[in-house]
Amino acid sequence: MNKQARKIVRIVEPRSVVEGAGVRLIRSIATSELDHVDPFLLFDHFGSSNPADYMKGFPMHPHRGIETVTYMISGHVNHKDSIGNTGSITDGDVQWMTSGRGIMHEEMPQPHEDEMIGFQLWVNLPARLKMTKPRYQNITSEQIPQIQHEDGVKIRVIAGEVDGVSGPVKEIVADPTYLDISIPPNKLFSQPIERGHAAFAYIFEGAGLFDADETNTGKPIACPRLIVFGDGNFISAHAADQGVRFLLVSGKPLNEPIARWGPFVMNTQAEIEQTLEALKNGTFIK
Repeated sequence: MNKQARKIVRIVEPRSVVEGAGVRLIRSIATSELDHVDPFLLFDHFGSSNPADYMKGFPMHPHRGIETVTYMISGHVNHKDSIGNTGSITDGDVQWMTSGRGIMHEEMPQPHEDEMIGFQLWVNLPARLKMTKPRYQNITSEQIPQIQHEDGVKIRVIAGEVDGVSGPVKEIVADPTYLDISIPPNKLFSQPIERGHAAFAYIFEGAGLFDADETNTGKPIACPRLIVFGDGNFISAHAADQGVRFLLVSGKPLNEPIARWGPFVMNTQAEIEQTLEALKNGTFIK
């Protein structure tokens, strides 16, 4: 098979938004600039040393038709939902929630002595699974394998596979890769990505080059930025003088119609109206 490096097709500067009951964060996917990267519907980065920016949290709210993925770098979030799950996610943990036919849940950040840093990704569900039974995959930091290369590159494998090591998140229809990659100053890293899958990188520390043809001539892309890649079968990243840390996410596009209303993502407007009616008449939660 011929190796083809993925080219950058878009660089997105995150936008400041306020969500939940008053949480300040920055958003790269689900904006007027970038609506979605099929099958990914939203990408948020919350990071602050000031608890006032996040303490109001996300009180009980509904979801239907999507999966929400919360990854904490540092901080502590308590959660509970309408089907009896309770718990917390903290430094290095991941929560992969399949909302399916409907769930009410709450995510409430707790005070943190250092900077609180985390990310939320929304992954679309195909039409045939929009009304599936809700489920959680709660993954502790200790369950996430970390690979370290001789040159100092570190990769946390949340989903997908690196060097024969598989991440703990399983049985997701989008067949995702979700990696947390740290590259030391001026080092190079490449990762296979299945041809035909959508792929993006989110730089949250440092800067790097993400186009193989520009390794010696291009200008590094600095954090915070989201990079959308074109097709190919691998991505390459070359850290700048300060090193770089980024999330690499890929998945299989659904190529289905998208109808959105806040936390609901269905295939038609009629399905959205049915969801709103179910919420109104008390039949949303089965």
